[in-house]
Amino acid sequence: MPDAPKPLLIKRYASRRLYNTETSDYVTLEDIAGFIRAGRDVQIVDLKSGDDLTRQYLLQIVAEHESKGESVLPLAVLTDLVRSYTTQAQSVVPQFLAMSFDMLRDSQSKMIDRAMNPMSAMPGYDAMQAQQRAWLKAVTGGLAGGDQGEGETKAEEAERKTAELDEIRTQLSELQSQLAEMNKKG
Repeated sequence: MPDAPKPLLIKRYASRRLYNTETSDYVTLEDIAGFIRAGRDVQIVDLKSGDDLTRQYLLQIVAEHESKGESVLPLAVLTDLVRSYTTQAQSVVPQFLAMSFDMLRDSQSKMIDRAMNPMSAMPGYDAMQAQQRAWLKAVTGGLAGGDQGEGETKAEEAERKTAELDEIRTQLSELQSQLAEMNKKG
């Protein structure tokens, strides 16, 4: 399994300025929010002490957006978050929020997939696609390009191709048997 990409390292100087170590320039909180929206993970550390300040700055980004009227978190959720810091529920709330956001991301991904390919939700769609690929390959003599599945390893591709050839051989053998029967009768 490939390593996850390293987070973008942002260093905070004593002057409280934030320094992007990849591009060697200073960045703002809005820049950091942009990196995160683009899918990058960030890590913000204090240059002198080495303390991880990521959580503090992410909360600051959320607070700034909320103060500008860009309300994302309902008042009830904010109230429950404050309560969770003073009750035994503190240990449950972070895991609940993490699982909720994981489910949201997964649902969004599935919705996007369905929107891009509405037929994919149809029962039997994968089997139909496999049959179409096998037919196209048989008709073109294996010249149809791009039939390797996305993310498929060489071993998986070889196994799939062997299975497709076995299926074609079986069908050919059945057709030959049927032709032989027809010749006997005729």
